[in-house]
Amino acid sequence: MADAMMMTINGRFVSQRATGVQRYAREIVTELDRLLQEKRFKSSVSAKLAMPAGSELDAPLRAIRCEQIAGGGPLWDQTVLPFSTEGVLLSLCNIGPLSVAKQIICIHDLNVFITPESYSRAFRSYYRLMLPLLAKRAARIVTVSQFSAHMLTGFGLCKAEKLTVIPNGHEHVRRWRPSLSRYASMEAGQRPFIFMLGIALHKNVGTLLAIAEQLDTLGLDILVAGASGKSFSTLDAGPVPHNVRILGFITDDDIAALYQNALCFAFPSLTEGFGLPALEALALGCPVIASNAASLLEVCGDAALYADPASPRDWLCQIKRLQDGLDLAQMLRVKGFRQAKRFSWAKSAELYLDLVTSLYERAD
Repeated sequence: MADAMMMTINGRFVSQRATGVQRYAREIVTELDRLLQEKRFKSSVSAKLAMPAGSELDAPLRAIRCEQIAGGGPLWDQTVLPFSTEGVLLSLCNIGPLSVAKQIICIHDLNVFITPESYSRAFRSYYRLMLPLLAKRAARIVTVSQFSAHMLTGFGLCKAEKLTVIPNGHEHVRRWRPSLSRYASMEAGQRPFIFMLGIALHKNVGTLLAIAEQLDTLGLDILVAGASGKSFSTLDAGPVPHNVRILGFITDDDIAALYQNALCFAFPSLTEGFGLPALEALALGCPVIASNAASLLEVCGDAALYADPASPRDWLCQIKRLQDGLDLAQMLRVKGFRQAKRFSWAKSAELYLDLVTSLYERAD
């Protein structure tokens, strides 16, 4: 092509509180920046990251130009971003401007339809209005797992031929420094613990709380991390058992240390678009017990133990297996490292560039 392809990246995520969705956007953008520095792309693709004024990405970009645009807030995508969009717009965090048709948008999950009780009324109302409209308006839709792809087609948001699966990756955990965490070493007298991450209702923490007394008898504690934010939590339902510690917000370094020191990472979610915490645990050598539901079977493969999210007894049995079986734990660690390598931010960024290229070729 004589002219360079132009790509604008929706950078509203830079101003938002970091969750798995924002993590996805950050890692894809930094990998795209690395790719665009390669000789094969330098003269053929031009890209910019359009961000609300006052926000700044916590990673240096060399090939992608950063542009701060006045305004912010939930309507910034709709009222400001369209006027700064050049070429193909890449929206990586569920929401993009309805007025831009030449857009690739990543819809991570349909949790607002599947488990609406996890979200505030305002949040779920906005997403339930916007997601179907965006899915029909955008040129291409991306999602992060085959499960989410089935949900998007099953709920009638888009047809399969318009949809591409581009999953999360694992490489970001290499930047984490567990040695810097306050949880880097076990405290004197500290009992073995099960680690959980996320307290929204669909994270289903209650299944583990239901067996807290039996776990206490086994000499096990439960450590639960996660900021409450605006989502509704299982922990709002009543008193917390004495062997359960609520950690609140913790850093990435803390998460890494807890993965490395835990007996296992328990992930009893009712639904997940992808399930990035499970992949992070696998990549850091933490045995995983996950729900046999949603996307978790495709993310964890044969590298995890599985339990019915509705059966506390199932979870107790699997935890006992791990506690009693050092060989089982070691086998899961080895399989976990191998499984994590199947998911790469670098590969996912290349798939996005392929999609951008395909839109330009279709227009020619």
